[in-house]
Amino acid sequence: MGRFLQVAAGIFVAVILGIIVSKQSKDISLLLSIGACCMALAVLSWYLDPILDLIARLERIGFMQQEWISVILKAIGIGLLVEIGSLICVDAGNAALGKTLQIIGTVVILWLAVPLMAQLLDLLERVLGEV
Repeated sequence: MGRFLQVAAGIFVAVILGIIVSKQSKDISLLLSIGACCMALAVLSWYLDPILDLIARLERIGFMQQEWISVILKAIGIGLLVEIGSLICVDAGNAALGKTLQIIGTVVILWLAVPLMAQLLDLLERVLGEV
């Protein structure tokens, strides 16, 4: 919890500095925002370790296939990158590109899920065929 509070405080400081600096230079303010996002992502890796350990444990036990885990992790990564990229676009004054990035990210995540959905449909066909 302490790391989260440190990151939150760092982000609030970056916001205040960004407001002050934006009066003189929008470019430096944008770079400050990007730097704060990168700092937050670096600390985020500390929180992801237990989650990744749990996923690895589920894989070892046999409840999840490697393909499923791969799709889930890719979807999470894409979702995070799209959200951050979209917010950066909005900060840069281009909300339309931010929304476009969100749409593209959603479509890519759906595309990633197609093999899982196909496996699910195959399973349903087998189960329903046996009834």
